[in-house]
Amino acid sequence: MDTELGALQSDFADLIWEKEPVSSGVLVKMCAEKFGWKKSTTYTVLRKLCDKGLFQNRDGVVTSLLSREAFYAKKSGQLIEKAYHGSLPLFVAAFSSGKPLTAEEIDELQVMLDQFRREK
Repeated sequence: MDTELGALQSDFADLIWEKEPVSSGVLVKMCAEKFGWKKSTTYTVLRKLCDKGLFQNRDGVVTSLLSREAFYAKKSGQLIEKAYHGSLPLFVAAFSSGKPLTAEEIDELQVMLDQFRREK
């Protein structure tokens, strides 16, 4: 799945996730108001996001095929795979080297790690 979205595609996807299910006619009106888009622009961007597997437009109703959370989880996983050879510890080390983690963030991470350990 292609998880690369431009800024406008990302804003448009967020709009759909917030309002779904939404009729394509209502979506056209919302995009005209929010982005200043014409009908053809809305349908072009929608088609591209449908082609990426994020949304579907069935019988004039737009719904997601992938939730916002699932999309960003997939995007994060692809980033870690590509940039850090799939190593989550390398990613965390790189992330925290630029800005030291607070005690609260460390505690949150520890809770997550403990939960993952229990689930195995």
